Amino acid sequence: MTDREPKSEEPVSINDFVDALPARAGTRPKTTGCAPHSQIDQLPDKAERRRLSQYMIDAIAGFDDIQTGPSRRAPPGTVGFYLDPQCAAPDERRFLLGTEIAHVHISEDDSLHAILAEPLKSAAMEKGWAELHPLAGQPTVSPDTVLIYAPRDEREAALIVDFMRDTWRNARR
Repeated sequence: MTDREPKSEEPVSINDFVDALPARAGTRPKTTGCAPHSQIDQLPDKAERRRLSQYMIDAIAGFDDIQTGPSRRAPPGTVGFYLDPQCAAPDERRFLLGTEIAHVHISEDDSLHAILAEPLKSAAMEKGWAELHPLAGQPTVSPDTVLIYAPRDEREAALIVDFMRDTWRNARR
């Protein structure tokens, strides 16, 4: 897709990744303040959103031991990413529900909900890529649950796949 396309074999430390994380261009998108937590503006046209989302889905589904399916934590039409239970860490905080590490709202705004661990969670929020889910920290909702804004171009989609690679690594045993 781009020369920024991540590869599974790239061993980048999380600290190096966080240090190099660029600020997201522009202001933060508007979002709903409650569930369902959705992005309202700063969205490319529908065809471009679908193309970028399909790129992310294909890339994340290519991570070892990941399966896709309907999200158990989001509206119908949302694509969930599930880590094989045999590979999943025992800490429920690392998952949205069950072994779901993230999902893409492909039938709506093409934003993602995901678990971002520190230090990436704080860096992504500080640099304008994500915001804390309004229910984060409530019973059954990990305090590390964030909304990652929908990508507007290929570079942003590739960076979001990098975010998901850290989520995937963090969720593994």
